[in-house]
Amino acid sequence: MLKGVRLVFNNGHSVVNGVLRDISDTGARVSVENGLALPDEVKLVLDEGGSHQCLVARRELKELGLRFL
Repeated sequence: MLKGVRLVFNNGHSVVNGVLRDISDTGARVSVENGLALPDEVKLVLDEGGSHQCLVARRELKELGLRFL
């Protein structure tokens, strides 16, 4: 499953593009250019529609594990 997503933060003023690697009822795994530069809470916006407010549960340089709130 490779789908485009956007991670929105800073009250909607900042956006980072990413690739959805996996999604479940409780969270998602997303590849990004620099996961270390993102805040602890983001809004995951799916290119195909829908969004989730998330906490970063796992952080690596190029990948985030997100937990839906």
